[in-house]
Amino acid sequence: MKLTCIGHITLDKVITPRFTADMPGGTAYYFAKALKNIDLQGFRLITSLAASEMPVVEALRGEGIDVRAIESEKSVVFENRYGDDMNTRTQRVLAKADPFTKEKLQDVESDIIHLGTLLADDFDKETIKYLSSKGCVSVDVQGYLRKVEGESVVAVDYADKLESLPYIGILKANEMEMATLTGTADAHEAARILAGWGVKEVVLTLGDKGSLVYCGGAFHSIPAFPVKDPVDATGCGDTYMAGYLYKRCHGASPDEAGAFAAAMCSIKLGAKGPFSATLADVRGLLESDV
Repeated sequence: MKLTCIGHITLDKVITPRFTADMPGGTAYYFAKALKNIDLQGFRLITSLAASEMPVVEALRGEGIDVRAIESEKSVVFENRYGDDMNTRTQRVLAKADPFTKEKLQDVESDIIHLGTLLADDFDKETIKYLSSKGCVSVDVQGYLRKVEGESVVAVDYADKLESLPYIGILKANEMEMATLTGTADAHEAARILAGWGVKEVVLTLGDKGSLVYCGGAFHSIPAFPVKDPVDATGCGDTYMAGYLYKRCHGASPDEAGAFAAAMCSIKLGAKGPFSATLADVRGLLESDV
């Protein structure tokens, strides 16, 4: 495999000023759906969910996605509520699935292994260390910064960050997450801190201010594409990382990969649900004068 994504498929209730909808979700789902319309060659999804949600897996397989499903007693159930500002949301967790462990992932080997964390116990530090011997580990840090109290999700620091970050090749965080991790709201300083803790490539998504990549001692500032009518921000970060890692797997520079990812993210933000545009649409936006 060139690119593997591991994460729970969730049951999501998305509530925005424009609509309320129940739909499958989670990094695993949005990541795979984004790549379906770009390029599935060399891609595998590994997920875990309850038997009652297996029709979602069968639907993904029917779309040509290579999916390995690990049965869990329960599926993750999230409620995502947005106000007028699509850059922020409040969440509730109504059910949790079983964590991923190295024993369940013995056959994983890939150029890049992206961990779509949703909650802090999805992947422990021993699993990250193990997977780092099987490929470059990429982590969306969001789950490690979520503590569930009752049904509410509260922000916490990443408890095992100093032990785990040296095994993480690529780390993705948004503005709020980088501040929680590093104690600074300055993206350049946050990137330097994370690199100092052992991360090889830091990817910071900054909403409508674009994104910032730091690797090899160099910064790469990626502008966002304007969206005239934002509709649904759920899964935008996952869509960004699908595009970014896809391009990095195929030898693109951080600037090229970031621009491609930003274009995908912009297109996704303008429509409800997962990314559903085409490679031609992404290329068209990249070549436009916007």
